[in-house]
Amino acid sequence: MASASFVRGVDIIHENGPRYEEILSAGALAFIADLHRAFEPERRRLIDYRVARQKKWNAGALPDFLEETAEIRASDWKVGSIPADLQDRRVEITGPTDRKMVINALNCGANVFMTDFEDANAPSWSNMIEGQLNLYDFAHGKLEFTDPRSGKHYAIGENPAVLLVRPRGWHLLEEHMLVDGEPVAGGIFDFGLYFYHNAKAQMARGSGPYFYLPKLESHLEARLWDSVFVAAQKALGIDKGSIKATVLIETLPAAFEMDEILFEMRDHIVGLNCGRWDYIFSAIKTLRNNPDYVMPNRAQIVMGEAFLGAYARLLVQTCHNRGAYAMGGMAAQIPVKNDEAANDAAFAKVRADKEREANVGHDGTWVAHPGLVPVAAEVFNRLMPGPNQLDQMPDGEISQMDLLEIHEGTITEEGLRENIRVGVQYIEAWLGGRGAVPLYNLMEDAATAEISRAQIWQWIRHGAKTDDGKIVTSDWANKLLEEEMADLRNIIGAETYDKGNFADAIQIFTDVSLGEDFSTFLTLPAYDLIK
Repeated sequence: MASASFVRGVDIIHENGPRYEEILSAGALAFIADLHRAFEPERRRLIDYRVARQKKWNAGALPDFLEETAEIRASDWKVGSIPADLQDRRVEITGPTDRKMVINALNCGANVFMTDFEDANAPSWSNMIEGQLNLYDFAHGKLEFTDPRSGKHYAIGENPAVLLVRPRGWHLLEEHMLVDGEPVAGGIFDFGLYFYHNAKAQMARGSGPYFYLPKLESHLEARLWDSVFVAAQKALGIDKGSIKATVLIETLPAAFEMDEILFEMRDHIVGLNCGRWDYIFSAIKTLRNNPDYVMPNRAQIVMGEAFLGAYARLLVQTCHNRGAYAMGGMAAQIPVKNDEAANDAAFAKVRADKEREANVGHDGTWVAHPGLVPVAAEVFNRLMPGPNQLDQMPDGEISQMDLLEIHEGTITEEGLRENIRVGVQYIEAWLGGRGAVPLYNLMEDAATAEISRAQIWQWIRHGAKTDDGKIVTSDWANKLLEEEMADLRNIIGAETYDKGNFADAIQIFTDVSLGEDFSTFLTLPAYDLIK
């Protein structure tokens, strides 16, 4: 245990590594402690509010637009000014905070790099602090890396992408930092360290402290972030509105409050993003007890149709009506080595997805791999010749039932098996410190593992039938889990399998997919094993 008792009420519950003291300085820790003391009570209240609303949906109520905020939706207002370096965001790449990955992402030709302390990152102490060191070195002009195995040197090029940082969501804690004996919110920790050390340096470089905010479930949670921003800027003597954020609309409840989220953060917000994978998970989670909302196989829940298509159109309408950017979501495909046909098929899927987004009116899009930047750029350069599409507005009013229209499709044994394979292997990698994991030619993160386990839970609860008439039960799912893990052990080798984290991963996956109660996030029980 390393103590930070030189800051009143603060303790660091972990041994520190090289240069950690640069990030965990007295000033930074005191800054985070002040934010914690000011905003932790409201964060807890909002987590309780999530639980209360979920109880209503579990009892049969459906999410809907809020009556009490109708005036905000009907009024004429716009978000604040948008910095020059955020006015063309046609291609954004995302990834974890690993040093080499950060350099490669900044150099890959994308307009924006969203570096991730959340779903593409496993929150071990070393990952969190070394990630902060990497961003500190970038902001202060000294980020470079020499690979000890290959000897290859990596450095930042002449025109790096604009950096945005995604802190953790409000539900996650950073249990390695205690303030007055309580763990701080992961989001406050991630935001606070980055902002304290780098805001002024980024502004001096002609950019600024820019963020992506995940997992919001209501405009009240956006209000909390805005309050944190105001307090942080005041504490460092930085003008209000210097922080700029993009909010991921990746929960079903938030889709009904997009106007309100923009309004609450209007001095600090520049756009919304279609966080499609978490959005699918959230739709399953929110409506999990309702037999009318049982989802088909994940592969059949595609953008452009049913509730996903309506959500994308509404996001573009809402953003453009308020002068904000509407960012498209992630195509999970990655380049396929040594298989030209499979690679061509993957690129074709990405191209079609990005054409759909550009035609709907999105102002840019996400990719998960540098090799896909040219594919996405070609589409948006062709279909969006200007820096954005704020003048485009999809037709048609989007209703409550449009946002709740379930995709047609089937449930299959292969779909069940795929959920098992993806879910267990992702958790195993996450426990080993990797948050972005290539599996079956897709880049998976925590969101897709959440979909996998949530679907199994929902199918079992409602006695869903596969296309060949078999009822999904716990016993059958357990049997398939044993078969899939035996096959995987043969494929990767017994030694590799046995040395991995598969025993713990299987237990976590079993608990969150076959348990009687629905765990809100699989990363909550898994965090105890990664700390």
